[in-house]
Amino acid sequence: MITTTTNSIQGREVIEYLSIITSFVYAKIYDTKGLSFRDSLDSEKIYKSGEDGINAAKQEVLKKLEAKAKELGAHAVVGVSMDVEVIIENSRLGISAMGTAVALK
Repeated sequence: MITTTTNSIQGREVIEYLSIITSFVYAKIYDTKGLSFRDSLDSEKIYKSGEDGINAAKQEVLKKLEAKAKELGAHAVVGVSMDVEVIIENSRLGISAMGTAVALK
C-alpha cells in the first residue's frame, strides 16, 4: 500500500478514485507509564515519552487509513493530510488523517 501526501504517484497512473477516507485515534500528551518514579519527575523524559506516544499514534492512524483503503480494493491513498487537536487540555490529543483511496494501473 502506497500512502502519500502528494496527489499522484510517480510512474503510476490513477485509474479510479474510490473514496475519501478518514481515520482517528486518541493519544496521551504526557504519559509516564513505564517510567521509573525518578524519571517521572524529569520533564525531559516526560516530554520524550509524550513525543514517542504521539509518533506511535500517528503511525496507528495511518495504518487505520490504509486498512480502510484495502477494504475498498485500493492500491494507494493519495493527498493524505493529518491533523492534531487537543481534546482534553494537558491530557489527550485527537489525531486524524484523511486521504483519497485510489486504484492504480
